[in-house]
Parts: sequence; C-alpha cells; structure tokens
Amino acid sequence: MTPPAALFTVRDLHHRYGPRRAWVFAGFGHGFTPGLTLIRGPSGCGKSTLLKLLAGFLPPTAGSVTTWHGAPPDEGFQRRELGFVFQQFNLLPAATLRRNLELAGALAGVAAAPLAAAVDHWLGRLGLEPWQREPAETLSGGQLQRAALARALVKSPAVLLLDEPTSGLDDANAALIAGTVRDWCATGRSAVISTHDPRLADSGHAVLDLAHLLPVE
Repeated sequence: MTPPAALFTVRDLHHRYGPRRAWVFAGFGHGFTPGLTLIRGPSGCGKSTLLKLLAGFLPPTAGSVTTWHGAPPDEGFQRRELGFVFQQFNLLPAATLRRNLELAGALAGVAAAPLAAAVDHWLGRLGLEPWQREPAETLSGGQLQRAALARALVKSPAVLLLDEPTSGLDDANAALIAGTVRDWCATGRSAVISTHDPRLADSGHAVLDLAHLLPVE
C-alpha cells in the first residue's frame, strides 16, 4: 500500500561518524514523498549516509528520521517493509543465487509458495535464471547488481532504497534496472535512489540534490 503522505520525514538531522569528525549533516530536513525520488550529488555529499539513516542502519547523532508510520525505522520495518540495495551487494558468497533470494524472503516472513513464485518471477524479470544455481561468489559484477535488486524485491517491500544501483553498468543493464524500479513504483510502491548516473536523470518523480552540502573551496 502506498504511504499516504510523507514516505520519510527528516527533521533537524545531525550526523557524523565520530565526535572529532566533520558533520555530514547539520540541521538537515526533508520530506520524502511517495513515488520515485532520486538523491543526486557528487561523491562525498552524503548520499549513501542519508540512505542508511532512512533505513535505520545508522542512528542520527541528533534530530529524527520517521517513516510514514510516524516512528523511526526499526528492525520490524527493515525486515518486512524495506528493500535495500547496497553498493557492496552483501550477498552470501557461498550460497547460490536462488538461495540468497529464498533466505531474504523467508526472513521477511513470506510463506513458502508465494516466495517460490516471487523468486521465479524476479529471476526471470532480471535475466538471472541461467545462474540461479551458481554460488553468488562466481557471478559477474553486473549479475551481482541485478541479483541484489532481485533479493530486495522478493519480499515485496513497501519501499526500496538503492545505493548507486547502476554504477559501472553498461547501458542495457542500467536500463533494465531502471525500468524494473520504475515498474515497481507504478504498482503503488516507492523507491529512493542514490545516484550520480545521468542516465537516471529522467526517472524520478522528485529529485533531492545534496551538492549544496559540500564545503565550498
């Protein structure tokens, strides 16, 4: 179900990676609306950090992040309602591609029959069927990127957070991933994509540019 108003609400956010480190965010606020939002900006502006704060993987140093439920993202939200695609993919290297997807769905509480159907669907949609019995550690970088998206989608989350999902991909694979996310959002779900890929420029319903947060030399 589409969150009715704000997807995430960020208020007076402060965050840094240690008491002597520079602030990544200092007094940042933003309301993320349902649909597809692009977070843009050069390396070092805080795109990946913001995604992890939205997911609840990082706690704010000060300020707040709340979901459409009116509460901070917690483990239950992460397990059932959030699909996250990391830059490092974070697949289990020795497990097969199919097993990686099955485990993600099982941990989210998806029943066996719908989970098997979802695994088959996303393997097919993302062109991964021929490698489903291969260990993840044997896949190419492009296959891993598609596999990470499939793993996020298999539990049918309400929202996707994707960190540079098309980085290093050729045009065909970038278009496949972008099209899959757009189609997903067209079903009433939402996504937030961190990217500096100009090929995604026309994909979003909204754009948040963090370039202004970098210090001026």
